[in-house]
Amino acid sequence: MKKCLVNNENKYWEFIRKIRNSSKVKTGFIEQDHIDPREHTRFMQKYGHLYYICLLDEIPVGFVGSIDGDIRVATDPKYQGMGIGKYMISEIMCKYPGSYAKIKIDNEASLALFKSCGFTEKYLILERE
Repeated sequence: MKKCLVNNENKYWEFIRKIRNSSKVKTGFIEQDHIDPREHTRFMQKYGHLYYICLLDEIPVGFVGSIDGDIRVATDPKYQGMGIGKYMISEIMCKYPGSYAKIKIDNEASLALFKSCGFTEKYLILERE
């Protein structure tokens, strides 16, 4: 199976929104609100050029981007555990080498993924609920 990253285009915007709103993916993100189509279109118009789509045999399976150095990454749940996340992080670090990851403390999968890509814990941010 051939993996590649391609530039984000309008035709992939709904794919990104669907993954981002997926109940299996959403809980891993710091912001967990449902993303409606209009809100997502505005976001993509502003930041879409900073995102890339991972294709596996020409099928979109994930997305990755770096906004102000903050890595945004998600893999379609059907394709998780296949090295796609690691591939996307490796590729985005080539494009944006100073990027970092903000990960929720309870997101063990993302923490393990980024550590496997050579990231180390540097800060802990505490918030009052």
